[in-house]
Amino acid sequence: MHSLILGGARSGKSALAERIAGDYADVVYIATGQAGDAEMAARIDHHRARRPAHWGCIEEPVALAAALRAQAAPQRCVLVDCLTLWLSNLLFGADPAAFERERAALLETLPGLPGRVLLVSNEVGLGVVPMGEVSRRYVDEAGRLHQALGALCGQVWFVAAGLPWVLKGAPPALGEARVIEGVAE
Repeated sequence: MHSLILGGARSGKSALAERIAGDYADVVYIATGQAGDAEMAARIDHHRARRPAHWGCIEEPVALAAALRAQAAPQRCVLVDCLTLWLSNLLFGADPAAFERERAALLETLPGLPGRVLLVSNEVGLGVVPMGEVSRRYVDEAGRLHQALGALCGQVWFVAAGLPWVLKGAPPALGEARVIEGVAE
């Protein structure tokens, strides 16, 4: 099953995904963030420190669909954190055509992937419409991406204040119900 896990900054979404992934013996973490400054480097270090050492880790800021194709396997859980950083990398990168190409590749690739895929993303569209054109485009594209992925994923969760809400799919399975108790980021 593929799951989309949405939430705001420090909502507990990454911690939830990591706890679900912890139920799998074989986990690969695909990190999309890039340390462009000290604050972002500290965030990346925080995520690294709480991941089990035996998890594989791939750092892929742009070619997400290719990384998923290479890493997905029947008994494996692939955790992608996070889609909004990936979106930023594409929208503000050097190649203006990369966004459309990589988004289409992700949406085409996801349904055929074996194993479990957990996609973590920031829900940025709950506030006021941003004033700047660039900010509006970012929020709009994130919303469109989430809608498209929500349609493709069998399960969609929204996390707020460390509390996960099931938006789509069956309630958590027995193991997942245990996992989501006490989620904190």
